[in-house]
Amino acid sequence: MATRPRLPGMPSRSSKQLLMLLVLLLVALFIAAMWVMSSLNLDFSQRAMAELRRGQIEDSFYANLGRINGHHRRMEQHTEALARLGELLQRNALGDELAAQLEQKLRDFPDAFGVGLWFEPGRFPALGEAPGIYAHWGADRRIEVSRQTGDPRQQDWYRSLLHSEQDRSQTLTEPLLWSAAYYKPLPDAAVITLATPLHDRRGRIIGLASSDWRSEDVVRLISDIKLTPNTFSFLLDRDNRKLSSLNEQEDIPAAQRIMDAILAEQLVRAATEPVTTPGERAPLHSRELQIDGERYALLFAMTRADMLFGLGVPQNEIDAVLAPMRQSNYRILAVTGLVLLVLGALLLRLIASAMRQLEASYTDPLTQLPNRARLLLDLGRTPRPSLILLNLDAFKEINGFYGHACGDQILRHLGAQLDQHLRLAPGEARLYRLTADEFAVLLPRQSGEQLEARMSELSAFIQRQRLDWQGQEIGFNATLSAASLSAGEARQGRDNLLASAAIALKLARLQQKNHLLYDPALKIREEYEQNLLWANKVKAALQDDRLLPYFQPIRDNHSGSIGKFECLVRMRDDDGQVINPGRFLGVAKKIRLHRQITWVMLEKCLERFRELPYEFSINLSYEDLTDPQLSQAIKLKLQQSGIAPRVIFEILESEGIDNYSQVHAFIEEVKALGCRIAIDDFGSGYSNFEHLLRLNVDLIKIDGSLIRQLDSDPNAYAVAQGIVQFARSLKMQTVAEFVHSAAVQEKVLALGIDYSQGQHIGMPQAEPVALPAPQG
Repeated sequence: MATRPRLPGMPSRSSKQLLMLLVLLLVALFIAAMWVMSSLNLDFSQRAMAELRRGQIEDSFYANLGRINGHHRRMEQHTEALARLGELLQRNALGDELAAQLEQKLRDFPDAFGVGLWFEPGRFPALGEAPGIYAHWGADRRIEVSRQTGDPRQQDWYRSLLHSEQDRSQTLTEPLLWSAAYYKPLPDAAVITLATPLHDRRGRIIGLASSDWRSEDVVRLISDIKLTPNTFSFLLDRDNRKLSSLNEQEDIPAAQRIMDAILAEQLVRAATEPVTTPGERAPLHSRELQIDGERYALLFAMTRADMLFGLGVPQNEIDAVLAPMRQSNYRILAVTGLVLLVLGALLLRLIASAMRQLEASYTDPLTQLPNRARLLLDLGRTPRPSLILLNLDAFKEINGFYGHACGDQILRHLGAQLDQHLRLAPGEARLYRLTADEFAVLLPRQSGEQLEARMSELSAFIQRQRLDWQGQEIGFNATLSAASLSAGEARQGRDNLLASAAIALKLARLQQKNHLLYDPALKIREEYEQNLLWANKVKAALQDDRLLPYFQPIRDNHSGSIGKFECLVRMRDDDGQVINPGRFLGVAKKIRLHRQITWVMLEKCLERFRELPYEFSINLSYEDLTDPQLSQAIKLKLQQSGIAPRVIFEILESEGIDNYSQVHAFIEEVKALGCRIAIDDFGSGYSNFEHLLRLNVDLIKIDGSLIRQLDSDPNAYAVAQGIVQFARSLKMQTVAEFVHSAAVQEKVLALGIDYSQGQHIGMPQAEPVALPAPQG
C-alpha cells in the first residue's frame, strides 16, 4: 500500500516520536541537572560540616598540645631556677645546704619526679668524691635525697645531653636539653630528663641541673583527652619510642597493634620541628592509618620538649557527627528526586496531552482528516502551493432527507475514498476537510492545465462513488475550483490562496459549471476586498451618524411647479466627501445593514419635512416590507409624525415578491394612515404587471432606461406610451425618471406623464429647495 505523501512542514509519526523522545531527554537532563545540583549542594554542606568538625578536632588538639607545652615550659622554668640555685651554691661553696635546697625545690614543683645537680669533677670541691646530688619522690610520697659518686660524664643520659667533645668554654646555642626516654636506676623508673648547663663565674660549663619526668606522669598528662568515645592520644620521644601507652584502652592487644602501627609509621621523621617560641603553633601533620579494617585519622605535632604528641580518632566517629546531617541530606535528596520525578512525569503528561490537543485541533473529528486550521498552517509552509476546493452538490437535501447520520456517513465514506485515491495517485497531495460538505486538496505548484486535468479526474472519481444507506444507493456529484500561486507571488499570496479558490467555487456554482480555475485577471478577489472595505465604512457611518438624506425635486407637469421630492441616501466619508449610494448600498444589503439605513432615512426625512409643505418619497425594499419589527416601527413612527399623508413609499419593481399577503397588509395599513405607494423603476427587468394589480399602487415611476431614449428610440417611446395608457386605465399617476434634457422633457409632456424627475429638473441637494421648474 502506498504511504500518504507528506508535504513540507507536515510532521510524520516518526517525527512526533522523535519530538517526544527529545522532550523526554530534556526532562531527564533537567532531573539529572537538578539531582547533580542538589548533590553538589549537599556535598558542599557535608564538606563544610566536615571541615568544621576537623577544625574542632584541630582546636582540641592544639589545646592539649598547649597544655603539654605549658607543662614543659614550667619544667624549663623550674630547671633554670634550679641551675641558678646550683651556681649560687657553687660560687659560695655552700655544699652543706645543697641537699636541703634541692629537696625544697622538688617540693615547690611537684610536677617533676626528680631533680638533680651534677657537677663535673673538681668544679665543686666542697662535694668531694660525690659531685652529684639527686632528690626524687619515693613510693610513700616522701622525698629521698642521695649523693651520687663518680664522674657524671660517665652516665649515658649525661653524655647524650652534653657530649664530652663539647667545648666547656662555649655557651650552648640551645641551653634547654631534653633527653629521650630512658631507664634511671636510682628511682627505678623510666624518665625523660630536662637539663640545663651550670656555669662558673667565667661562664664555663661546670655541670648540669636536671628535672626528671616519669612515664606515669606522661600518661596522666594525656589520659584525660577525650574527643570521641574511642579517641586515643600518645607521646613519642625523638627516637620514635613510645612514652605513653594508649590512654584508657581496654582492649590491650588491639591497643598494642595500634601502637605498633603508629611506631611503624615513623611519624617523628614527618614532624621534626619543635616549638620553641611562646605563642607559636607547631605545624600540624595528619595521616590516615588503617588497622584491622578500621580507619583512623592521626593528628600529630612536635612539642617544646622535642617529643611527638599525637591524637588518633576513628574515622567512623568523625563521620558519626555528620551522620544525622548526611541522613537528613539523603532524605532531602530523595524527596527532591521524587518531586523532580513527579514533576517530570507530570510535565511529560502535560506535553503529551498538549501534543494530542494540538493534533486534535488540527484534525477533523468526523473524518479524522486534517482540518482548516491545519490547511492554513501547511499553506504557509508549502512553497508555491496549489489548492483545489471540492464542494458536494445537494448535500443539504441529502442530509435533510436521509438524516444527519447518513450525512456524516457520506462525509466519512467520501473522505476515506478520496484520501486513499490521492495516496495512490502520482504526485504529492493531501486531503483536508473544511466546513460541512467542503474538502480541500493541497498540492505543490501545478500549472493551469494540470489543475484542470486534476479537477476533471477528481470529479469523475467522485461521480463513480456509491454509498448503500439502508437499502438506498446514493451517488455523488461535486463542484470543484482551483487556484495556484506563481513564483513571484509573496507570502500574502499564499494567505489569499484559499480565498481565491473559494471565490472560484462560488463563481462555478453561479455559472453552473462542474469546475472552475481561478483567473487573477478577473480581479474578483480585489472586488471582494473593496466590498469588505465599504462594509466597514457603512458600519462606521451608521455608528458615527454620517448617513444623511439628499432631496431631488419632482416637477408637476400639469402646474409646472415643484411639489414633491425623492429622498435619496448619501454617506459622508471621514474626509467630509459625500458618497453616492451606488458605492455602498449594495454592500450594505449583503451584510444586512439596509434595514438600519431605511430606519435612519425615515427618521431624518420625517423630521426634515415636518414643517415643510411638500410631499416626499422614501424607498423601501422587499426585505423592509417583510421585516415585522421594522414594518411595525415604520407604522408607529408615521402615526407619531402626523404627516403620513405627505409620505410616498417607493417599492422597487425589479425585486421579486414572494409573499404578496404580507406586503399587501403593510401597504393597506400605511395607506390607511394617508400614505401613498409607488412602484419604482417600472419597465426594467421583467415588468410584472401583477404588482400593479395586487398591491393597490398609486404611482408608477417609469424606469430611466426608457425615458432617456424617448427622443431617439421609437420603440422606447411606444413602450412608455403603453405604460402611460395602462396607468390611466387604472387611475394611477405616472412619473418619468432620468429626464436629462429639454428634448426628453418635451416627449414626456407629449405622452401626458404627470411628473418629471431628473437632471433637467434638478439634481439631489442637501436641502429640499423648490427652485423654479424649467419650462417645457
